[in-house]
Amino acid sequence: MGTMPIGKLLFTMSAPMMASMLFQALYNVVDSVFVARLSQDAMNAVSLAFPMQTLAMAFAIGTGVGINALLSRSLGEKNQGATDRAANTGIFLYICTSIVFMIIGFTFPETFYRLLTDNSQIIDYGKSYLTVCLGFSFCLFAQVCSERLLQSTGRTDLAMIPQITGAVFNMIMDPIMIFGLLGFPRLEVLGAAVATVCGQFVAAIVGFILNVKKNKEIQLSFEMICHPHGATIREIYHIGIPSIIMQAIGSVMTFSLNSILIKFTEAATAVFGAYFKIQSFVFLPVFGMNSAVVPIISYNYGARQPDRVKKATRLSIIAAVCIMIIGTLCFELMPGLLIKIFSPSEEMLSVGKTAFRIIAVHFPVAGFCIVASSVCQALRKPVYALITSVFRQLVVLIPAAYLLSLTGRLELVWLAFPVAEIISGILSAIFLAKTFRTTSMESIE
Repeated sequence: MGTMPIGKLLFTMSAPMMASMLFQALYNVVDSVFVARLSQDAMNAVSLAFPMQTLAMAFAIGTGVGINALLSRSLGEKNQGATDRAANTGIFLYICTSIVFMIIGFTFPETFYRLLTDNSQIIDYGKSYLTVCLGFSFCLFAQVCSERLLQSTGRTDLAMIPQITGAVFNMIMDPIMIFGLLGFPRLEVLGAAVATVCGQFVAAIVGFILNVKKNKEIQLSFEMICHPHGATIREIYHIGIPSIIMQAIGSVMTFSLNSILIKFTEAATAVFGAYFKIQSFVFLPVFGMNSAVVPIISYNYGARQPDRVKKATRLSIIAAVCIMIIGTLCFELMPGLLIKIFSPSEEMLSVGKTAFRIIAVHFPVAGFCIVASSVCQALRKPVYALITSVFRQLVVLIPAAYLLSLTGRLELVWLAFPVAEIISGILSAIFLAKTFRTTSMESIE
C-alpha cells in the first residue's frame, strides 16, 4: 500500500470489494423479489424493518471503520503491538454489540411495527422477520468483523470471498425457506429472515478461517480478546463513532420517511423499500471502493506520504461520480422496468416511476459526498463527516419531506432527496478542502 502506483493500487484493492458488493446488492434484491411475490403486505413488512437493520449495520460498519483506520495506520507505522491490539480489541467490541442487538431483537420488534402501522398482517410478518434478523445478529457482526480485518491489511480479494459465499447461500435458501421447497416447511417472510441469518453465519465462518490461515499481519489472541485494551477502544470509537452516528441517522431518516409516506398510501412505503434495494446496485460498489480507499489513505498517512493520500482521494472521487452517473441514467431511462422486478400493483408501479426519476438526480453528488466523508475520517477528522450527515438527513431531508408532504402531493416529497444532497455536497467540499489544510496534514509533509 506504500509503493504501488495509486491508480493500480486503488483498482487492485477496489475491484474485489466492488464485485463482492454487487453480489451483496443482488442478494438484497433477490430477497425482496421473492417476498414481494407473497403480497404487498409482505413486501412492506420487510421494507419497514430496514431502519432497525440499518441500525445494526451502523454499529457493524462504524466499528469496522475505526478498526480499519487504526489497524492500517499501525501497519504503516510498523507498530505490530498496536496492530494486534486493534484487531483483538475490535473483535471484543463486536461481541459486546451483538449481545445488545440480540436483546433488542427478542423484545422490541412488535412495538417497532406498531409505531408505524395498524395493519395486523404487516405487524405479524414484520415481527417474525425482525426477531430473527436482530435476535441472531451476532452472525452479521461476525461476518463484518472478519471482512474488516482482511480489508485492513489490504486483502480485499480475500474479503470478498465470505461476502460472495454468504450472498450465494442466502439466494439459494431464500426460495426454499420462503415457499417451502425440497421438503422444507413454507415459512414465508420468516423464511427470508432465516435464509439471511444462515447466509451471514456461513460468511462469518469462511471469513474467520481466512483470517487465521491467510492474514499473517495480525495475530489473533483469545487472551487479548478477553482483556481488551482501553486506549485502543477509545481510539477505535474516536474514529468509528461518527460513522456509527451517520449510519444510525440513516435509520432515523428511514423510519421518519416511512412514517410520512405511509400516510399517503402503503404503496409509497413499498416503493421506498424497493428503491433502497435497487439503489444498492449503484451505492454498494461505491461503498466497496470506499472500503479500499480508507486503508490506503490511513496507511500512507501513517507512512507520511501526503502525495499518495491526495492522489488516492482524487481518483476515488472521480471513480465514485462516474459510477453514480451510470446509476442516474438507469433510474431515469427505465424506472418502470426496475420497479417491475418486485411484482408491483398498478398503484405501486405508478408511484415508483415518479419516485425513481426524482430521487436519482442526486446520485452523482452523493458519490462525491461518500468519498469525501471517508477521507475526512481516515485523516482523523471524523467530526466533519458527522456534521455533513446530520445536515443532510436530519436538518434538511426530514424537515423538507415533512413540509413538502403538507402540500398533499406525494410526488413532491421525493424532491427532499436532491435538495438535501446539494447541501451535503457543499458542506463536503468545504470540509474536504479544510482537512487538507489542517496542521495534522501539514505535519506529515
